Amino acid sequence: MGVTAKTVELHGTRGLRLAADVAGDPTRPSVLLLHGGGQTRHAWRRTLDALAGEWYVHNVDLRGHGESAWDPEGDYTMDAFAQDARLLADAMPTPPVMIGASLGGLSSLLAIGEAPQRCVASALVLVDVAPRIEADGVNRIGAFMTGNLDGFASLEEVADVIAAYNPHRPRPRDLSGLRKNLRQRADGRWVWHWDPRFVSGRFGSPDETRSSILNPNRLQDAARHLTLPTLLVRGRMSDLLSEEGARELLDLVPHARYADVAGAGHMVAGDRNDIFNNAIVDFLRSLPPPPVR
Repeated sequence: MGVTAKTVELHGTRGLRLAADVAGDPTRPSVLLLHGGGQTRHAWRRTLDALAGEWYVHNVDLRGHGESAWDPEGDYTMDAFAQDARLLADAMPTPPVMIGASLGGLSSLLAIGEAPQRCVASALVLVDVAPRIEADGVNRIGAFMTGNLDGFASLEEVADVIAAYNPHRPRPRDLSGLRKNLRQRADGRWVWHWDPRFVSGRFGSPDETRSSILNPNRLQDAARHLTLPTLLVRGRMSDLLSEEGARELLDLVPHARYADVAGAGHMVAGDRNDIFNNAIVDFLRSLPPPPVR
């Protein structure tokens, strides 16, 4: 049985409503969980359960995802995601450990690294992402996210597509859990939970969204400014973050620790959740008390 979490409404850039699950004791050190693009906060559910006994955890749906609001201007640039992350961190009782997967990790990296004069966070965990990521992995994710924008006739169709994308995971027998990642339109078709403009861009071009997110020079500069405790977690089977990409991040951030999770792909937390959670808990327990703002 998981911990009891309270669903709350938070706010990002320009007051955009962001949905979050909050669990744990507010007097404990804070943790902020930010999922990857195309996911929801439910991807972190077992991680929230593992952390809430010792830390005060906020698990947030990114803008345009899950139960969070869609940006009225279709702003899904890295500037918007990073500013949301910074605002969320600023609102927590103590500078949080920011744990971000993929897009959530890049948002956290920029939120911290582009404000080196501020105490945005007490530590950073990057999950299967770094300034250098592989084009083949990016293209595979892009094809998955843009391949079914017209939706699905049934949850069976959804399960088939997910199984093809993640062939190393068993296909779920109970399909009801898929509803957390979908919305059902008035015509009965199931569509992904995220705003389609997240992949199409404000001007109807996927290249606009991609160019905002994939800016290695900007990300490298942010990484060079990291002085806080940092952990990089890579899925050893990942086609997005290679061993070379991981080593480049470790060169940019020489004090960073590194965990390479065997048997996991890009979705590290979902593929090998127990191993992933153990690595996160060990890292968090090693940290000094969070600084006072």
